[in-house]
Amino acid sequence: MLKLLRYLKPYWKPATLALIMLFGMVLTDLAVPRLLQQLVDEGIARHDLMKIADTALIMVGVSIVGALLTVGNTLLAVRASQNFGADLRSALYRRIQSFSFGNLDHLQTGRLMVRLISDVSVVQQVILMSMRVLTRAPLIILGSMLLMVVTSPPLAVVMLILLLLTILVVWFFATRARPLFALVQQKLEHLNNVLQENLAGVRVVKAFVRAAYEAQRFELANLALMEQNTQVVQFTAVLIPIVTAMLNLGMVALVWVGGQRVIAGQITVGQIMAFVNYLQAIMFPLIMLGNIANLLSAGQASAQRIHEVLEIAPEVQNRPGARTLAECEGRVAFEDVCFSYNHDCSEPVLNHVSLVAEPGQTVAILGATGSGKSSLVHLIPRFYDVTSGRLTVDGIDVRDLTFESLRAHIGVALQETVLFQGTVRDNIAYGRPDASQEQVVAVAQAAQAHDFIRSLPQGYQTAVGERGATLSGGQKQRIAIARALLLRPRILILDDSTSSVDVQTEGRIQTALEQLLPGTTRFVIAQRISSVLNADKIVVLERGQVVAAGTHQELMQTSPVYREIYDSQLGDRGVLHD
Repeated sequence: MLKLLRYLKPYWKPATLALIMLFGMVLTDLAVPRLLQQLVDEGIARHDLMKIADTALIMVGVSIVGALLTVGNTLLAVRASQNFGADLRSALYRRIQSFSFGNLDHLQTGRLMVRLISDVSVVQQVILMSMRVLTRAPLIILGSMLLMVVTSPPLAVVMLILLLLTILVVWFFATRARPLFALVQQKLEHLNNVLQENLAGVRVVKAFVRAAYEAQRFELANLALMEQNTQVVQFTAVLIPIVTAMLNLGMVALVWVGGQRVIAGQITVGQIMAFVNYLQAIMFPLIMLGNIANLLSAGQASAQRIHEVLEIAPEVQNRPGARTLAECEGRVAFEDVCFSYNHDCSEPVLNHVSLVAEPGQTVAILGATGSGKSSLVHLIPRFYDVTSGRLTVDGIDVRDLTFESLRAHIGVALQETVLFQGTVRDNIAYGRPDASQEQVVAVAQAAQAHDFIRSLPQGYQTAVGERGATLSGGQKQRIAIARALLLRPRILILDDSTSSVDVQTEGRIQTALEQLLPGTTRFVIAQRISSVLNADKIVVLERGQVVAAGTHQELMQTSPVYREIYDSQLGDRGVLHD
């Protein structure tokens, strides 16, 4: 928790003022029992009406000041804690955004959502309570004990023993509750994961008639969360009654022992009444501490989970002194590149790949599923870093370039098409929000998307719906291609981004690309060999290795693997070959 307090630092002024007001509230709380003692001993006992009136007015004034201080403390504490929560949430979001693909491969969406929303809210609530009850309670307890000692040391000793026992009970429950609250958050994460998968894949669920199975999965996760929450509540529910019972016993002991001392003439009735008020002043914060102990346990667990995410270092980072790629010709070279997701090449996805793409060339990449095609192109914009070897752009190792400047020259249409809520135009102009309508239309025409966009109810201003639900797979892919083209990249990566487009449309897209971006180096991953026959270089991958590279005609003569792919897809319908 202490490590997260740096996000409160910008708001130290309202936080400090809140604590100063809280200190004033404590003084007013402690002053009232003392004034009550004077009222009884010096006013009522002596039948002094003026003393009664004066003391009563002072008590009213002290109460009003305490009320004003309470309002001010609440307003300032809320302001500081809300800003703290907003900054912490933003920092967590920025950290997640900084993660490379490798980090995200190991983090589940549901887990991150819980930490962004639920965990931050819990920690924010702890900060708020710290500036109100959590700091006030110890001060009230210490101040009350000090004034008890001043009022009657023998009685204060009895109360001190009771207070220590009560604190031990609260500490015991707080330490035992912390792991239970951590388990609650884990169950909540699992529930969120199940819910996120169900909502994202609802069409698949319906298509395969698996609604009952998925409902059972959700029910099991929901019941697990309910049972864990119930266990926590059952454990912590006995704390408040125990604390209340101990303090009530303290009240009985106070009246018994104090009453005897009053009868013996050792203390006054006013002192007993002051003692009763001080004990009540202690009772309230101790009961509150019992409630807050649960919040503190949850807050410590949540803070630890947030800190874990904030401490994760992005696998891909800019090196110290990394260069900015101001201009880019588009020459891409793989030099004996090995790549593995476990970073040690014990199970390489790419194995000693050497490949050169000259500026303006179209490089097609073919291979079976799992051959490493997507992994190969993901190395170019540094979604991942090579495990060994070198990958260069214009002769510069990409690890020596800032990935921001590198990616500014690269357009990517990924295998999984992702559209955001908003209009069609918003999605096309995602990388260049300031693009003119003419520029948006031009790339939409090149991506063969313009005609179907015009047929939509509001044309380019049509809302695409959540995840592009109102569009077909081919329409979403063409919008994604247009989005990549709008950047006017020097390197364009099309990762199987026309798989849902018919052959004729795909051919028109390829022709339009050559006209729109004549000097751009293009990497095209395709399942249909017919779409890459005219590529300047065709690379065939097999188990992470380049088994053939060349033009179509060259590979038909030299590569049995390529020829097998060709014959299996086109056969006699293809171009005649020797």
